[in-house]
Amino acid sequence: MSKQRRRPNRRLLPYTTIRSAASGDVEAISAVLRHYEGYIARLSLRPVRDVYGCTRLCVDEAVRHRLEIKLITGILEFHAS
Repeated sequence: MSKQRRRPNRRLLPYTTIRSAASGDVEAISAVLRHYEGYIARLSLRPVRDVYGCTRLCVDEAVRHRLEIKLITGILEFHAS
């Protein structure tokens, strides 16, 4: 019997939220950023060595910030009809 990975039940963003975000609504853009917060954090992980030589993963804030800016730019350039 094979083990299956269980993924959390992720809900899609409502179309009205996407449309509002594309038109520049700050609260809707914040909702989109909150929705993708974990994914952005995961993409921003970088290995870091501590003073004892152990490697651990830490969120690179500069990368996280750049990804958030790219997402906001993509939202504002999106043409919802």
